Amino acid sequence: MEQRSNAFIELASEAIAEPEKAIYRSALGAAMPPLRNTAVAQFGGDEAFDALRRNVRERRRHSTAHLGYYLEQFVARARENGNTVHFARSGSELNDHVLAICHAAKVQRVIKGKSMVTEETGLNQALADAGLNVRETDLGEYIIQEAGETPSHIVGPALHKTPDDIRQLFFERHDLGDRDLDRPEDMVAEARAVLRQEFLAADAGIIGSNGLIASTGHTMLVTNEGNGDLCVNLPRVLIICTTIDRVFPRPEDAMAMLRLLVRSTTGQPVTSYTSFYQGPRRGDDEDGPLETHLVLLDNGRSELLQGPYEEMLQCLRCGACLNHCPVYMNAGGHAYGWVYPGPMGSVLTPLLTSLETSAPLPDACTGCGRCAEVCPALIPLPDLIRDLRAEKHARGVTARRWRLGMALHAWLARHPRLYQHTTAIGIWLLRRMAGRRGVLKRLPLAGGWLKSRDLPVPPESSFLASHRERLS
Repeated sequence: MEQRSNAFIELASEAIAEPEKAIYRSALGAAMPPLRNTAVAQFGGDEAFDALRRNVRERRRHSTAHLGYYLEQFVARARENGNTVHFARSGSELNDHVLAICHAAKVQRVIKGKSMVTEETGLNQALADAGLNVRETDLGEYIIQEAGETPSHIVGPALHKTPDDIRQLFFERHDLGDRDLDRPEDMVAEARAVLRQEFLAADAGIIGSNGLIASTGHTMLVTNEGNGDLCVNLPRVLIICTTIDRVFPRPEDAMAMLRLLVRSTTGQPVTSYTSFYQGPRRGDDEDGPLETHLVLLDNGRSELLQGPYEEMLQCLRCGACLNHCPVYMNAGGHAYGWVYPGPMGSVLTPLLTSLETSAPLPDACTGCGRCAEVCPALIPLPDLIRDLRAEKHARGVTARRWRLGMALHAWLARHPRLYQHTTAIGIWLLRRMAGRRGVLKRLPLAGGWLKSRDLPVPPESSFLASHRERLS
């Protein structure tokens, strides 16, 4: 997937300028935050919810602290179960492994379950460039594939699409004659009928994994549509693409994570489908793949271990931080320019690509702290974002005018009396410029900021001056 993270300001401005989509995002913004209240209620209150969060955090930290040991154990058990295991250091290497598997098995048609890992590596395009027919089978992923777009949310890929958008898309893409698609269930039924033929014709299935069980060699997949199981059981070749940090020591560790993930993602007590896959078809099995391959991706994750941003490896990919982020809700997921949007993307994208090519993302944050409050993995996202901002400044990635501005502010802050006199002059000037209007609609060097908001006129005196008056 092409990265455009450096264009965040332009992409966000374009998204905000779309009035119809702005109204839709506003409705989503009102609907999403209550998901956490539903999740907390499922556990019986904040105390029980926080206890599970701490428990899962300790299990995950233990897993990543001993990643080499558990990864080696998982690979040994997986191979005993009949799986072929491949390691990929980069996204292009994962794509090469998958292509080699498909060519060796003479695969022509591929069906896929939703996978952020394959979005990260651009696998669909690599397969298409090699002449393979690739079909996404998750409903949201299917919609955006038909539209020629990329996901805007890690859980709901087509969340930016209105029902009218989807209805018109199906009329254009499905040559099924006159029909009525007024209800969402009609559109779902039509997509199911179209996809059913894709399932039956596929040579290979590609899915992701929410967890790798070291003690048994099983992989775990969580879905609400059942398309994952069809991708596994119908084609003759199965390829599971996931990352090395998804390893859990025991099944009970993965299930503890699952309880937290599902409630934080959709507010459900459990998803419709939670499946554990052992390996290829055996003996008298009536279905299942004839061969199973596991492709485990690093792509910078081993570098995060023991580093200052190690806590991002605890991310469950639940989307809770997106659902509560005011920047994401207004800018939309595509503005972030790569696979991971919202607060998680503001940290992950610079870490997995580079800070230079993702420079605006750490600044795409109001500092409200809501993402840290709702994160089920207890990741201090605002702290990590501030650390990336500091790193930007230290490495000279921040624009020169901003570095000079911050340096000037830091110098003033070290000279309190001069700071007070300077701000007093600024207050006087702003009040003179505003006159009797009470707000500022124009201001030199602040045209972009005032384009969509007014600046209230500051009070006649500073807080410090008012405080002194009260004490006197």
